Amino acid sequence: MASPHFDVIRDPLWDNIRLEPIAVACIDTPAFQRLRYVRQLGHAFLVYPGATHSRFEHALGAYHLARRALAMLEERGELADIGEDEKLAVRLAALLHDLGHYPFSHALEEAGFPHHEPLGAARLRTGTLGDVLRTEGGDALIDSIAALIQGRSSSPLAGLVSSSLDLDKLDYLSRDARNCGVPYGTLDVDRLLASLTIVDTPDGREVGVHEKGVSALESMLFAKYQMYRNVYWHHAVRSATCMFKRAVRATVNAGALTSDALAEATDDTLATLLAEHDPTGLATALRERRLHKRALDLPASEVGETIAKWVSDDPARLEAAEDALAAELDLPAGGVLVDFPTRSSMLGVDLALLTRDGRVERLTDEGRVGQLGLPRIAGELYASARRLRIFTSQPIALTRIPEALTQ
Repeated sequence: MASPHFDVIRDPLWDNIRLEPIAVACIDTPAFQRLRYVRQLGHAFLVYPGATHSRFEHALGAYHLARRALAMLEERGELADIGEDEKLAVRLAALLHDLGHYPFSHALEEAGFPHHEPLGAARLRTGTLGDVLRTEGGDALIDSIAALIQGRSSSPLAGLVSSSLDLDKLDYLSRDARNCGVPYGTLDVDRLLASLTIVDTPDGREVGVHEKGVSALESMLFAKYQMYRNVYWHHAVRSATCMFKRAVRATVNAGALTSDALAEATDDTLATLLAEHDPTGLATALRERRLHKRALDLPASEVGETIAKWVSDDPARLEAAEDALAAELDLPAGGVLVDFPTRSSMLGVDLALLTRDGRVERLTDEGRVGQLGLPRIAGELYASARRLRIFTSQPIALTRIPEALTQ
């Protein structure tokens, strides 16, 4: 019997990535090719010049890890009662999970635009990609992939796509660290994949981790913390992100750009649109790397409960407060930008644990005495990585948090 045909792509992180025919067909659609032109880390390249890798590369990496994880589970006989259609859905969900991603990373979601997961799920049903998926497995396949991408699948394999230890994290932490040239995201990927297992829990069967992989899991969580602290939330990256968010919102409010156009754009097309239509001038300053500077920079551990919740979750109200503060400081509208990013689940853990003696426990944010201690100090690590920053277009030093942000 002839062997199935696989195409091979050379990847700088995982070397050879083998692609089955349906994966190649999905990759060759316009919806997926768009991801070549969407950078993985947004404006991080303004700080780390190598951070120009794309969502395209990351998607291929997640697919590659999905194939590896499924192969290991298959070898151990843990997938005997799981159908080929379910395994295919997992592989394709890993490949297509970022299909709806906006340009410039997660900035536009922070700016109040819809999240990318439902956008991606909707994109599965349209255009050439929709035709490819229907030909392969009908609407049932599309439904399965969409559920996996949005974290609402009941499949025992759903944790490979959306969980505390999903394959998305293994690729992006490794890939981001490699391309930024930092050591923080180094993971023991082989150990983590080898420790994945299917376990029976009171809520049904799900992907869990064997006790032998706990140390590698803890290292992954700490790598995630380090990447947020040193890369994702680097002060210059966050300044650029704030400028970008403000420019996009202003352009949309001026009627020169729509939410639908944002969802279809690439980094370059959006940057061009902003250069032509942004009424604030922030997009031009950003393109020339004239970034706002820090006037105040405090770790969340020092901020405590003084900052109002709307600072992080109400972009329109925050803009009004920023402009009021700018007027007080004799700066133009947009001359003050406030940043207090949130990622409360940064070090969150909710995984089934298979112990060496065959019992099933639950790893949660409480950790596991003598085994997994990092989640128990997750709050302190989060508070040290998260910072309240006020950026200004002219050098100014603020000595305290403005009252406008505490009410």
